[in-house]
Amino acid sequence: MSDSEEHHFESKADAGASKTYPQQAGTIRKTGHIVIKNRPCKVVEVSTSKTGKHGHAKCHFVAIDIFNGKKLEDIVPSSHNCDVPHVNRTDYQLIDISEDGFVSLLTESGGTKDDLRLPSDEALLTQIKDGFAEGKDLIVTVMSAMGEEQICALKDIGPKN
Repeated sequence: MSDSEEHHFESKADAGASKTYPQQAGTIRKTGHIVIKNRPCKVVEVSTSKTGKHGHAKCHFVAIDIFNGKKLEDIVPSSHNCDVPHVNRTDYQLIDISEDGFVSLLTESGGTKDDLRLPSDEALLTQIKDGFAEGKDLIVTVMSAMGEEQICALKDIGPKN
C-alpha cells in the first residue's frame, strides 16, 4: 500500500458499544429487560414450560415497551440467548419548555440538552407543565435505551429562589 492512498470510513459517532447484550432466556426474570421485535421492553410476566418430546424448555415472556407502553410477547427456548437492552436513567434539571413541545435540560457538565420532547404520558405531562408554570425547580429523569430517549419521571426540589 502506498502512503498516498486515503481511506474513508463511514462514521456513525458510536464508540462501538452495542445497544444490547446477550443473556440466556432462562435467566431473565420479571422486572428485567428484554428486546422483543427490536423494541426495548420491561418484563412483566415469565412462564417456563417443561421440556417436551423434542427437548427444549421454553420461556414465554410478556413485556411492556418502555417507551410506548405496548404489550409484546415472545416465546424463546430457555437455553437460547435473548438480547437485553442497555437501559440508562439520567437526571437533568428542567430549564425551559418551548412552544413546539421540546424541553431544555441542564446537564451535569453545565451544558444544555435540547433534543427531547415532552412525554406523551398525560399525567406526567400535566405535572411537568404545572410545576414549570408555578416556577418550581424540577428534576426530570430521562430513560435511554437502544438509541431512544424519553422523560419517564419527575422530582420537585422546591421553588426557584
